[in-house]
Amino acid sequence: QVQVVESGGGLVQPGGSLRLSCAASISIFSIYAMGWYRQAPGKERELVAQITNAGSPNYADSVKGRFTISRDNAKNTVTLQMNSLQPEDTAVYYCNTAPTVAVRLGWGQGTQVTVSS
Repeated sequence: QVQVVESGGGLVQPGGSLRLSCAASISIFSIYAMGWYRQAPGKERELVAQITNAGSPNYADSVKGRFTISRDNAKNTVTLQMNSLQPEDTAVYYCNTAPTVAVRLGWGQGTQVTVSS
């Protein structure tokens, strides 16, 4: 099963920025719409941003204006630029195909984002 690998998380103060990256083992990004998800302790996994195979983005209201999703099909990567981070953004972040895609890749380990002073 194809899996993805997320990276770029860390500890950041409120108002700070992080850039997350997602890479897959095969060249599939050019085919599928992709999404970034997050799961906070005690909460269900939620979609925060998605991007079509043509590069059109869409965001959850909670991150709109602060997060930017992009993709590089030639490099098989999807990136999430996160600015103005807040404590409520603390979660493990995962990437996978967008919810509208019937195919789901194997979930990676995710990358921990902690926003704290």
